[in-house]
Amino acid sequence: MGPMLTLTDRAAERVKRLISNSPDDGVLGLRVGVKTRGCSGMSYFVEYAKEQKRFEDVIEDKGVKIFIDPTATMFIIGSEMDYQEDKLQSGFVFSNPNEKSRCGCGESFSV
Repeated sequence: MGPMLTLTDRAAERVKRLISNSPDDGVLGLRVGVKTRGCSGMSYFVEYAKEQKRFEDVIEDKGVKIFIDPTATMFIIGSEMDYQEDKLQSGFVFSNPNEKSRCGCGESFSV
């Protein structure tokens, strides 16, 4: 089995910037998970992590920590997290080999 989650250099740099600019002290990294929403069923969420939750995996890659919400583990194994920026939007994007379909707007996916 390969790594649970890998980060591109752009994603790692963005995570570093977000943590250093965070208004909260004690941010250890970012938490990645999935929520039920959207037309395809699930969408990713990214939030600040101030502690490691019970049963949570921690990925340390390129000098940053990514906390994997335990309810998301089976949905994101083998994924790559990238950061993209263009004229209309910016944000983290996930290349997930487990996805079976994605809605037209790209907001949600199913496995």
